[in-house]
Amino acid sequence: MSVDAADFAAMQVAEVRDDPQGRVALAQATYHGPAGRVSGGSPRGARGRRLRGGARRHLPFGRAEMSFMRWELRRGVLNPLHADPPGSAWWRALNERLVRDGCEAVARADGRGGAPSSQAIELWMRFVREPTARNWYRAHNASIVAAYLEHVDLAERENRVERFFLNVVLLRVLYAHALVAAPRLALGRTAPLGRALGDPRLGMAGAFLSLERVLPDRYPAPDRLDLYLESEHRLGRMLDYAVIVPRLQALYEWSAAELGHPELTGLIRAGSPVYAWRSADREVWRTPRLQRAARALAYLTGARERAVTNSFSTR
Repeated sequence: MSVDAADFAAMQVAEVRDDPQGRVALAQATYHGPAGRVSGGSPRGARGRRLRGGARRHLPFGRAEMSFMRWELRRGVLNPLHADPPGSAWWRALNERLVRDGCEAVARADGRGGAPSSQAIELWMRFVREPTARNWYRAHNASIVAAYLEHVDLAERENRVERFFLNVVLLRVLYAHALVAAPRLALGRTAPLGRALGDPRLGMAGAFLSLERVLPDRYPAPDRLDLYLESEHRLGRMLDYAVIVPRLQALYEWSAAELGHPELTGLIRAGSPVYAWRSADREVWRTPRLQRAARALAYLTGARERAVTNSFSTR
């Protein structure tokens, strides 16, 4: 216990920085909590340990995160930068921030002290004390948003297709949080469905956040953006167009307040996501004409059916 929680977490992450499988194992071990002894020994040794006490309450919340990390693993974005093929500096940084924050929270729960490394740590500690869906999203998304804001320079090095989907990942994870914590904002008159649809312990949240039906299992995505959008799963596209797009501006503003990151509102402009999105490319965001099923879904969820300059469609 001579090393404080933040430094210990940094050491844990450094050990697996160029080991994609080790990153996944370390992230999974954080949901075992101190009983799984993530805060001592090699992260690889945390696999398969028996859970005790409250750790059983935390483990189900890791399902969505683990599903997404396995997708990252398959795409190769967590590969070392010197590997063949190399990984993504941006995705590696995002993943590292999320894993590090989780490790620090567990180390604190195990008795390590020291100053928190970021404001997200208190949200993670709140989740440790009270594992609810809303507390998990607040902690998880605070880490995600912090990484987005910190690594804009790395995002701008990604190609056009990858940059576009960085915005999609962000808005979807913010929307999943709103399903649980602000269901009326997310679903209008169908708000009672929100908590079940967004619960990270259930399969729906992981399926919604996954982009594996859109992006290929290799990095970087090499083809034209419109080809990927045309291949997106029909239900996913309908949710994007009919339900999420009309409420994006309100969603980002609510998320900024909920997560304590006012800078998040700078990543949306006139309802259009603009993270690492160059001004010359902004014309690609537009709303298509909604089909009958999408119009019905928009009506049921109270979304305004109107032309806006943001969506997941290209000209």
